[in-house]
This record gives sequence, structure tokens and C-alpha cells, in this order.
Amino acid sequence: MARTILIPLQANDVAPRFDLAQAVMLATLPEEGAALTTTLVLEQPSADGLCDLALSRGVTCVVCNGIEEEYYHYLRWKRVEVLDSIMGPVDLVLERLARGQLKSGDILYGRGQGAAHV
Repeated sequence: MARTILIPLQANDVAPRFDLAQAVMLATLPEEGAALTTTLVLEQPSADGLCDLALSRGVTCVVCNGIEEEYYHYLRWKRVEVLDSIMGPVDLVLERLARGQLKSGDILYGRGQGAAHV
């Protein structure tokens, strides 16, 4: 069964904070094959807006870095998996997620990389 993923973005990386993201990637991960992705630019940053977007689009998993506890628990209550404290480029995030190898706390930057390179 395909999974629908929401990732708050900063350029091509996971955004440092869920509530301040200006754009998000919605990705559909089929059981076989490549991910189908769409990037949405948001009118304004809003954690409430991101939660509403996730629920209205049938998101099954949110991958983010920093998220306030209130929103983490709300999404979990709505049966959305939340993988938090993830840092790195979204292509690596999707690759690891597709293989079932992504877990909360993963830092996917190589040596000498990081958000400062953006």
C-alpha cells in the first residue's frame, strides 16, 4: 500500500522547524518504484495549517526536524506517524524512508555538509 508523506522544506532540506516552513513536499511512496513528489509553497508558515494540510491530503507520515510537542501529539492522536529530529536533504530522506531505514533523530548530512551550505 502506498504511503503519503509530508516534509516541511527549507530549499532541498528538511526545514529546521515545522511551524516556520514556507514550503512542503508531499510524496507518495508506492511499494515498488520511485516516489511521486509535489512541492507546495505555503501562503504563510503555520503549524496549524500544516496539520490541516496533512489531514486533508491523507498523509500517513510527517517527517520533520523540530516540532512542538502539542503538534506532535495532535498528529499522533490523528494516527499520523511522526518522525522528528530528522536533518538532511529530502532525496536522502525519501530514499531511506522507502527502504524502511529512517528513524527519528537521523542526521543525513555527510561530513562538511549541513543547513549552512544552503
